[in-house]
Amino acid sequence: MTYDIEFCFELGLADDQISVSEGRRESHAADWGASQLDEGVVPDVVVWPESTADVSALLAAATDHGVPVTPYAAGTGLEGNAVPAHGGISLDLMRLNAVVDYRPDDFQIDVQPGLLGSAVDEHVADDGRFFPPLPSSGNISTIGGMIATDASGMQTVKYGEVADWVLGLEAVLADGTVIRTGSRAVKTSSGYNLTELLIGSEGTLAVVTEVTLELAGRPAQKRGVRAIFETLDAATAAVSDTVRSGVDVARIEVVDGLSARMANAYQGSDLPDAPMVFLEFHANHGVDEEVALCRSIFEEYALERFETDDDGTEMADLWAARRDLAYAVASYDADLDPLHPGDVTVPISAYPEIVRETKRLADEADLLVPCFGHAGDGNLHYSVLVDRSDPPMVERGEELYAAVVERAIELGGTATGEHGIGQGKREYLEPEHGDGAVDAMRSIKRALDPTGTLNPGKIFPETESGERVRDPVSEG
Repeated sequence: MTYDIEFCFELGLADDQISVSEGRRESHAADWGASQLDEGVVPDVVVWPESTADVSALLAAATDHGVPVTPYAAGTGLEGNAVPAHGGISLDLMRLNAVVDYRPDDFQIDVQPGLLGSAVDEHVADDGRFFPPLPSSGNISTIGGMIATDASGMQTVKYGEVADWVLGLEAVLADGTVIRTGSRAVKTSSGYNLTELLIGSEGTLAVVTEVTLELAGRPAQKRGVRAIFETLDAATAAVSDTVRSGVDVARIEVVDGLSARMANAYQGSDLPDAPMVFLEFHANHGVDEEVALCRSIFEEYALERFETDDDGTEMADLWAARRDLAYAVASYDADLDPLHPGDVTVPISAYPEIVRETKRLADEADLLVPCFGHAGDGNLHYSVLVDRSDPPMVERGEELYAAVVERAIELGGTATGEHGIGQGKREYLEPEHGDGAVDAMRSIKRALDPTGTLNPGKIFPETESGERVRDPVSEG
């Protein structure tokens, strides 16, 4: 399907803000996870706005012409969230990457969506501030992408997810209207919470052009711990018990033995071939008491070793191994590829069960399935490795992947803890939320974007006729 995009050249944008070159367009037809989805569509044009006014003018014109617009940034998404499903315009927000204002006394910073997450921490570090919910990919992903999927990371167990640290947004609706949501106050009960509505909407309701983030002071005390267990069951049970007991932990990550072997192969590290839990404790006082309480709980669960690191030097390599696990998994075996990026979250009491079930299914299907993740908030990442040239193997992998998602929902959890629905998990929206809730979501989409201009083909199981963009050239 091809769209008439000539109007893009009549908006007064600079020549370097618009490209129809094949290479540029193809580079915007994929993200980190899209190669696993095989659903990317090459956009008809790529546009780089450099101001909110640029975004407003482009969206208004695109809506008038019936051309879909897909917001894009660093391309680190895992569910095809920013990959066009219907061609049209790929709106690359990477040039909107400024720090607009910084108010250290208020613990606040205003930034544009194309700014990398790690740049926020760098900007405020001298004042002892930081952005707590930064995901593991914060050095390669943008604030806008984090807003789009309501991302989270290793420190969510203590600090919450990105939505918990967003005070307000500037955003552009499909018709070009610029709105501001929230305020600089740390709380409000004024009107509908449009900030929360837009966070996690994956660019289907508006395009965010500025974000007001709340910051935190850096803790005075940090402690790192590596705990090694006899079995994976023991490790996950220990984590569940620790969180339910109220231990004040900032990071608590599970890494199974298979994941450890993959990390060793990728990094040349020497992690033990055993289930492990990596932890980090943050406090201004009393941190050693929390570490001791955690250890006392872990010792009830077949604990082999409990190794502490007071200055963080030894843990640095462990956290690096954890951050690079996605790359380690992908490169482990030249004949095997990760099928889909598993990202389910369950109530913390059910965490041992979802990990146990995943490993049981892996053994039953005779497939390699490394398990790791932000265990403290019940988030399990799993990768099903298959030989794509072996159809029966791929079929077993698809069944395993789906079974884990379905079981997570049955346990009261979610199909996606932090990657979003995108294109890859649309079929799970109704099983998780129910028809009534999804119909309500559709009503909101139609109210804010009646022509379906913004990121069509995402989130919902299918695109209704009333949500489709209109007047593609191929339809005359």
